Amino acid sequence: MACKQQIGVVVVLSCFIAISALAFRPCAAWSDAGATWYGPANGAGSDGGACGYQGAVHQPPFSSMITAGSNSIYQDGKGCGTCYQVKCTGHQSCSGSPVTVVLTDQCPGACQSEPVHFDLSGTAFGAMAKPGQADQLRNVGRLPVQYTRVPCNWNGVDVAFRVDAGSNANYLAMAIEYEAGDGDLRAVELQNGAAAWAPMERSWGAVWRYQSSGSSLQAAPLSVRLTSGSGKTLVASGVIPAGWQPGNTYRCVVNFGRN
Repeated sequence: MACKQQIGVVVVLSCFIAISALAFRPCAAWSDAGATWYGPANGAGSDGGACGYQGAVHQPPFSSMITAGSNSIYQDGKGCGTCYQVKCTGHQSCSGSPVTVVLTDQCPGACQSEPVHFDLSGTAFGAMAKPGQADQLRNVGRLPVQYTRVPCNWNGVDVAFRVDAGSNANYLAMAIEYEAGDGDLRAVELQNGAAAWAPMERSWGAVWRYQSSGSSLQAAPLSVRLTSGSGKTLVASGVIPAGWQPGNTYRCVVNFGRN
C-alpha cells in the first residue's frame, strides 16, 4: 500500500492494517437531547474549535456537517471525531429525517443545562428542515431533538496525520483525522524507525503529542498505531517520512474497516 504527504508530492512507503476481532459497538436506540446552532447560517460553526480540526471542517468530507457537544459527549476531547445522527420532529419545519454530524468542538455554558446537547453548525441545523424551510427552522434557535451514535463512514478517505506547526526533531504533535468506524481514539503509539512502540499523550481534542528523550524524530520514518474506542487497532507503517516538515499532512491508504 502507499502512503502520501499532502503537499502535492506522493511518497511511496509501506503500510499495513491490523484490525482486531472486536466489532463496533451497536447503535443505541434514539435518545432525547437539546440542539442549538452557532456560526454563519450556512457555515461550519467554527474553524475546528476544541478538537483542532481547523479549516478542515469547511471542506469535504466534513463539509460543514459538524457539531459542538456538551461535556457528556465531548468528554475532555475523547469524543472528538465521533459521529451521530440527529433529527427533530417538534416543529412544523422539521423533516423528521436524520442527518449525520461529526463532533468537532466543545459547547460550554448553557449547553451543560441538559444531559446531552448538540450545538450544530448552521448548515447541519438547517439540514434537519423540510426542503426550503432551513431558515425557518434556524429561526427557532433551540430545539428538542433525538440522537443516536453511528459508525463514521468517510467514503474511502484515508486517515490523516496533520503535523503541528510547532513540531521539531525532538517534539511531535499532530491532529489525527477521519478515523472510520468508532471515530474516537483510546490510544496512539509512535514507532521511530525500528525502535519499540512508545505511547503518545493526548494534548487536546484530536491532537496527540510525543516528546523524544534524545533520538531525532526526523531521522527515520515514523509509524503510528491507533487504538479506537472499542479496541480495534490500525497501523500506518512509515506514514510520516524521514525529514518530515511541520505543517504538512501525511496520509496512508489505510482506515478502520478497510481490507
